Amino acid sequence: MNNKIVTFGEILMRLTPPGYLKLSQTGTLAFSFGGSETNVAVSLSHFGLRSEFVTRLPQNAVAEACLMNLRSHGIITDHIAFGGDRMGLYFSENAASMRVSKITYDRANSAFVSVRPEMFDWDEIFADASWFHWSGIGPGLSQDAADTCNAALEVAKRRGLTVSCDLNYRKNLWEYGKSAEEVMARLADKCDVLFGTEGEYHVAFGVEPVGYHVRSTTEPIDLAAYERFFADVMRKAPNCRKAFLALRNTLTADHHILTGLLYADGKLYTTRTNSIEHVVDCVGVGDAFAAGIVYGMLNFPGDDQRALDFAVAASTIKNTYSGDFNLATADEVRSLMAGAAADGIAR
Repeated sequence: MNNKIVTFGEILMRLTPPGYLKLSQTGTLAFSFGGSETNVAVSLSHFGLRSEFVTRLPQNAVAEACLMNLRSHGIITDHIAFGGDRMGLYFSENAASMRVSKITYDRANSAFVSVRPEMFDWDEIFADASWFHWSGIGPGLSQDAADTCNAALEVAKRRGLTVSCDLNYRKNLWEYGKSAEEVMARLADKCDVLFGTEGEYHVAFGVEPVGYHVRSTTEPIDLAAYERFFADVMRKAPNCRKAFLALRNTLTADHHILTGLLYADGKLYTTRTNSIEHVVDCVGVGDAFAAGIVYGMLNFPGDDQRALDFAVAASTIKNTYSGDFNLATADEVRSLMAGAAADGIAR
């Protein structure tokens, strides 16, 4: 049965000081693993779907610990390529009050940066798959990574898979002579489903942002402006069937406003706005949203409203978990969709 979801990208080791300490204040770092495409795969696995993550790792003890971690979440790792000298790292300082979180990357010359198309048999990988998900982070690392992503897209489209892309623009990554504008529009044009922030759509397609400055769950959103925004996206990405927009406003480190929009077949879908007043960790919230959409489109076919509702609930609950991964089950997300609040103990 062709029901597997494949994600492709780089996984990083995450190093975090305890509590709210800065790197300069501590000699202790907790490590975990994460990365946009990995986070999507883990979410989908916890939702009960068959999920495979494809990447390139070095052959050393750190990579082996990473593989064991992925497998503990039920991720299929059968087609990971091996080679290169190291995994990429990132250091993450937790946000506090009005101080934003700070991320420092150390991923130069990682095993994934030198990934090449011939390292993967995409026909074999996609043989039992129905969906392929990637993001703009990989193509931003190197020309080799961009070419490998394009090779995967060509096979995925030939085999009839649904293809989704999280635009995921990281301006500090694009240092190999190509700009995100010239690479991403070409690759994203091979996609059926797009995710992103307003700024990321602007970089990829030149669409002018509307600006999301809502500070409460009762403030209205300029829906007419977003309809024009999405119509412009669809004109510049004519092969895209559905485009999603994650909207988040950070009031303080602990208090975020979160919602999402979907545009499909000329119609704009909205959902409720959530006020999250005790954010534990907001890393991976956008990836939880993307995973929620994938799950929603597969499990609620033809019901775009319900898919969007599920995605926003999934991204909301991710804020309650430390680390990159959303550990919520589909039932827990459905409970939040139904309006259940954390007012006691689940027995």
